[in-house]
Amino acid sequence: MNSPSNKEDLRIRLLIVDDEQSIRKLCVTVGEALGFVCLEAESGDSALALLEEQPAHMILTDLVMPHMSGLEFLEKVKKLLPRTEVALMTGHGSIETAVQAMKLGAYDYITKPFSPLEELRLFLRRMAEKVRLVEENEFLRQRMDSETAAHGIVGSSARIQEVLRMVSRLKDTRTPVLIYGESGTGKELVARAIHFRGVFAGRPFVAVDCGSLVPTLIESELFGYEKGAFTGALKSKHGLFQSADGGTIFLDEVGELPLELQAKLLRVLQEKEVRPVGSNQRVKVDVRVIAATNRDLEAAYKIGAFRKDLFFRLNVVALHVPALRERRSDTPMLVHWFLDRFAHDSEMHVSSAAMKALMQYDWPGNVRELENCIERAVALGNGRIIDLGDLPPAIAAGSARPVPPCPRAPRRRARWPSIRIWLEPRRYRNRPRLQLGPPISRISRELRSSASLSR
Repeated sequence: MNSPSNKEDLRIRLLIVDDEQSIRKLCVTVGEALGFVCLEAESGDSALALLEEQPAHMILTDLVMPHMSGLEFLEKVKKLLPRTEVALMTGHGSIETAVQAMKLGAYDYITKPFSPLEELRLFLRRMAEKVRLVEENEFLRQRMDSETAAHGIVGSSARIQEVLRMVSRLKDTRTPVLIYGESGTGKELVARAIHFRGVFAGRPFVAVDCGSLVPTLIESELFGYEKGAFTGALKSKHGLFQSADGGTIFLDEVGELPLELQAKLLRVLQEKEVRPVGSNQRVKVDVRVIAATNRDLEAAYKIGAFRKDLFFRLNVVALHVPALRERRSDTPMLVHWFLDRFAHDSEMHVSSAAMKALMQYDWPGNVRELENCIERAVALGNGRIIDLGDLPPAIAAGSARPVPPCPRAPRRRARWPSIRIWLEPRRYRNRPRLQLGPPISRISRELRSSASLSR
């Protein structure tokens, strides 16, 4: 049997179970004042019969009743309506039994008589807040499109829906695509969606992080090499382009490639063939190229930091992945997506206060930072609800971490644009490593060189 639905904008239904009519009437009065739809039953048997016809969101039951005890009733309700919250009313002498009931899945217990009556009102209001939280979480989970979630692109905002529309248009083409977006926005997820949703899904998808390749080995990694081409080349090896033949190669952070290799990459894109290192033979490859960058490549080619002809060859279709702060409305859906991944079988939820903080934070690390935050909260949390105390202090405060100040610009800015382009993409990427930025020695050399030009 399913739990009660959300059709009436979640007007909560409260069932009061007690063999004393005066207690039931008192609870109904308080519940209706809180806006609940209140139902009554004088025994566990009559309550179960009523629940078969009218499921409730919340149940407040006496612990000691004739024919069926509150504990027996609790166990039967949890089998019938697992998501319904059950709280117990108990006298002072039966608190130990009430604690036992909580171990069986009860929400909480409240002692009778209610003194003051405000105690009962606050108890029911807190219980209702949890019910609403659980129902809202379930509603968000149901909104996640299964096809979208299959590739991790989660969201219903206009910005992310435009990305998904572009994915749908590009999935069956061989057109080069250049994906723009800050670090952590999910550029590789978009590339994978383009590949795996289309007619080429059964063919290879090879992802290459251009920024992590060893400079002296980039060419051999991409294009392969022949036996004896260099020290240690004991046998011939296919490059990543040959591995992706017939499918897609994803060049992440393509702006990190050195200029001399950019010329060779351009030839591969134009001629559709590669020449392994140490070979005089060219090998035909049929590869769709999807590239990604967190840099402004147009500005880079204007100062000579990126080849203009390669830029236009890659930028046939430009696709922009928005930063998380530009689609804040997707935050709750992403949070529950990550909760499902990290909490496994346990039902964990996020409190309203914590969700508000998550939505207010600017997320300089974007979706990747949110993912790390939720994984941390699940690992360190003590209960089923993630609250403000489970979040890092900066996120709980709802403010982005400060960006470190840039070095002072020299009087003549001939080289500063290239320094800025080199620095900016690394601000977030390197920060988790003890807040370290780029090598100080390299920045100093660039600034000294620039300053010397102005003398």
